[in-house]
Amino acid sequence: MIARYSRTAVLLAALVALMPAAASGQAASPAAMRETLSIGDEPGRVSTEEVVIREGPFARQLVFFRTHEPAGTVVVHTSERFLYVVLGNNRALRYGIGVGREGFTWSGLVRISRKAEWPDWTPPPEMIQRQPYLPRFMAGGPGNPMGARALYLGSTVYRIHGTNQPETIGHAVSSGCFRLANGDVIDLYSRVPVGSKVVIRHAAAL
Repeated sequence: MIARYSRTAVLLAALVALMPAAASGQAASPAAMRETLSIGDEPGRVSTEEVVIREGPFARQLVFFRTHEPAGTVVVHTSERFLYVVLGNNRALRYGIGVGREGFTWSGLVRISRKAEWPDWTPPPEMIQRQPYLPRFMAGGPGNPMGARALYLGSTVYRIHGTNQPETIGHAVSSGCFRLANGDVIDLYSRVPVGSKVVIRHAAAL
């Protein structure tokens, strides 16, 4: 009886040692959770065209936006989690977005090289290595993580696209792409033609 109890105690102690800090009551701060969510892509999860962010700071809205960029330019501020379409006269249409998680952020100047409705999805080898459960190819449709529309950024592997995980808008979760709720990316798709200039910044210019 004593030997059996000792073995049980040892096993329990080992399990406790392996438990993450969050399980012992040390929850991440709201700011940290906003920065990065540990959420992988979910192929097959359905999110329809009707999904739009309607309330809160990430809802699509007309805002004051001071810039020297001409009307029609798309400006992405990754630290703010916003994408702006410049309208001119210090105005822009602002969308809430999901951005690249730590280690996958980038900045630069590109142009929209092509557009697609309900795009197919072929995860690159690096993503397959990180998430082996992902399909090697998935046809476009409501269950596709690329969402309802995609705007391809120059010759890079990155895109502005929809998502079947609208709850990730406002967070750093992607592998470098910029995601919008499906209803919002459909609206953006209708406003931004191929060839449009896209400026990606980590923070707003002062």
